[in-house]
Amino acid sequence: MKFWQDFLRILDFKMEKPEPYGWFHLMFFALSIIAAIILCLTHKKDDVDRPRKVVLITAITVIVLEIYKLVNYSFSYENGITFDFEWYAFPWQFCSTPMYVGLLAGLFKKGKVHDALSAYLATYALFAGVSVMFYPTTVFISTMGVNIQTMICHGSMITIGIYLLYSGYVKIEHKSILKALPVFSVAVLIAVILNELAYFTGLLETDTFNMFFVSRHCEPSLPVYSIVQGIVPYPWCLIIYIVGFTLAAYIMLLIAMLIKKINIKKSLA
Repeated sequence: MKFWQDFLRILDFKMEKPEPYGWFHLMFFALSIIAAIILCLTHKKDDVDRPRKVVLITAITVIVLEIYKLVNYSFSYENGITFDFEWYAFPWQFCSTPMYVGLLAGLFKKGKVHDALSAYLATYALFAGVSVMFYPTTVFISTMGVNIQTMICHGSMITIGIYLLYSGYVKIEHKSILKALPVFSVAVLIAVILNELAYFTGLLETDTFNMFFVSRHCEPSLPVYSIVQGIVPYPWCLIIYIVGFTLAAYIMLLIAMLIKKINIKKSLA
């Protein structure tokens, strides 16, 4: 018993809660960009399967770290070892999906499904990573391991997204967002189903459970969407949610297209 208590204490090692744009945040932000640069510079066009392998390894790493986070949140050693699953941390938020999508993309062979999953990582997931790494106001706590986990999780979204676009594994063209859209729509649908199950099973009476922050049974908390949810019928809220995030993900693709166009002009100059 003492061994497990000591083990849980190690997993729960405390640190001063990092501040946005403090040394801890900026270090991991820089590491995610450096990792992307290294992957891009060492990419070989004839190694067509390398991006898939990189995605698979990254997904497995993030899943392992996610399991650690859930263990840290759920186990306590104050009065012996007790377990109480923290449902608010259930791993099906927008920023959780890249690890599942990455795992599937790594396991699926090249084809329509694989291309759609990869396009999702290069657009929606890239946007999610950029959003959190630029504005990490809610992701930091006083547990070092969890802070490292969240930085690797969100930073890797930027790294993988940039690499997939740079390598040409995901084509920098308008059609890529249309390939990714069904993946995001399915992810939202699963979130809605989970939210409804939480309501009908009575889970919301004792715990917080709001996947993708779109539950019609919870107080709206997502910026902008919370305003929409207060005045628009729920089915339309979901459509607006999907359209809004799709436009944001599409901007990632447009930026990549602009950079590609600038590089082409420079090479011709």
